[in-house]
Amino acid sequence: MKEPFVLIDDQYMLIDSWRQKNLQLVAGFTTKNGGVSSGDFQSLNTGFHVGDRLEDVQGNRGILAEKLSFSLDGWIGAEQTHETQILQVTSLDGGRGSTDYISAFKATDGFYSKDRNVLLTMCYADCVPLYFLAPAHGMIGVAHAGWKGSVNGIARKMVEAWLREGIKEAEIFAVIGPSICSKCYVVDDKVIDLVQNLLEDNDEKPYNLISEGQYQLDLKQLNGLVLQKAGIPISQIDMTSYCTSCDHDLFFSHRRDNGKTGRLMSFIGWKEDLG
Repeated sequence: MKEPFVLIDDQYMLIDSWRQKNLQLVAGFTTKNGGVSSGDFQSLNTGFHVGDRLEDVQGNRGILAEKLSFSLDGWIGAEQTHETQILQVTSLDGGRGSTDYISAFKATDGFYSKDRNVLLTMCYADCVPLYFLAPAHGMIGVAHAGWKGSVNGIARKMVEAWLREGIKEAEIFAVIGPSICSKCYVVDDKVIDLVQNLLEDNDEKPYNLISEGQYQLDLKQLNGLVLQKAGIPISQIDMTSYCTSCDHDLFFSHRRDNGKTGRLMSFIGWKEDLG
């Protein structure tokens, strides 16, 4: 499978196929490089909640806004809680959570919108970024899927929300972004029991037993299987090979960095109509 993400600059990568087909769509993922933060957050930390200096996080987001040519006035962010609340947002919500944590949407792990000049953003340090696009309807979405969000079906819930908007499963395209790989992510029986409950009808399993009560779990594959179960054609689901833990030159990683680290950002938005 072709790698969907292409590194554009020190600070970010874009979903290449979406960029080529939709000149007004910007969708991608940040790196940890090219920012102003220091110490554990060196250098492009985008998370307000990790203990970094507010002015440094604001500076990093300003760098990204300039690189993406997407004003912070249109950014929308969330206080993420590893749950499955998904919100539809509009241009009237622009700026919420863009330059501070207080104004961010509370207890939210997914956004979707049709509006122009809205950049949907989520932060990560190993969890799975999920991107959604329905070109015929102009709908875009993004979700944050850690193990809790994954086993509770946040990917399926985004599809269900779009079905209520009159969008068919066959019209949805999805991309699974950079996150921790199975070799770097070991979980216990408690997590695997939840995975098995979610995928009880599936022959394909996204985990391997490595020792008594210890499993390597592939969160990206898990979300791919959930998206397929939700009805998105497998040919319309792309998955990155990037691992936030293995690819230490590019990404922060909560597990690799022992919890003291910065946050990466997924983003997707329609720019204003051209011409």
